[in-house]
Amino acid sequence: MTPLEQFLVRAEALLARVEAVLPPAHAREPDWKLSFAFRWRKRAGGGASYLQPVLHTAHIALSDLHNIGPQKQQIEQNTRQFVARRPANNVLLTGARGTGKSSLIKACLNQFAGDGLRLIEVDKADLAELPDIVDLVAGRPERFVIFCDDLSFEEGESGYKALKVALDGSIAAQSDNVIIYATSNRRHLMPERMSDNASYTHAGDGDLHPGETVEEKISLSERFGLWLSFYPFKQDDYLEIAGHWLASFGCDAAQVAAARADALRWALQRGSRSGRVAWQFAKDYAGKLPQ
Repeated sequence: MTPLEQFLVRAEALLARVEAVLPPAHAREPDWKLSFAFRWRKRAGGGASYLQPVLHTAHIALSDLHNIGPQKQQIEQNTRQFVARRPANNVLLTGARGTGKSSLIKACLNQFAGDGLRLIEVDKADLAELPDIVDLVAGRPERFVIFCDDLSFEEGESGYKALKVALDGSIAAQSDNVIIYATSNRRHLMPERMSDNASYTHAGDGDLHPGETVEEKISLSERFGLWLSFYPFKQDDYLEIAGHWLASFGCDAAQVAAARADALRWALQRGSRSGRVAWQFAKDYAGKLPQ
């Protein structure tokens, strides 16, 4: 090896050691005028994460969501307080799949975007970077909802503790212009097992403090100030939602009435009478109608 090659090898090794101790590069701010919704993204190759503008957002409105009146009223009021710079709670929406949990958050964004509301969608895998996201937007005049969809955790996942700290547990107060909305099919976000209760028998080398084990599993959901629960729809509720979406696709009253039997068969095939299934049926049915 020549002296030059030896020098280059040593230089590369030195650079690697320096990079290992340097703080990570700060995320670059996006063009806030491009959208009112953003996604938190990781760069390929391990570069700094960044906010990606969502150029085509869902156009769902609060009036499109039926048979969840109490839930809609509560989250709309909480969001109204937030954009008005009044006290407001982090919100956890839990319950049956396809009943409008994430759609309700998107509809709130559309309702209040003109008042300065912005949304940042964060994947569960990226929740450990919540402090970086909050720091990035802390000085902005807008009001930010950090949205975590379909949230649940397994034992030992790092995002669980990161979200706990972000909600209520850090020495730093949560930024005034940031609130967290999350949806989940689990109310307590962590799996609850029979073994958690079996530990109360104190058999063998069981947990000396079994109550604390259970408390740890429910402590995250309790840090959300507002809980909204969603339930499976009854048949008439499902048909009403299907009729609403059929009408939005241009179907008249006679066509909506004629579609009832097909809508019920569609739900039976999927084993669910949810708002999502009603929306999917309406797209299929209206799309097949002759022009």
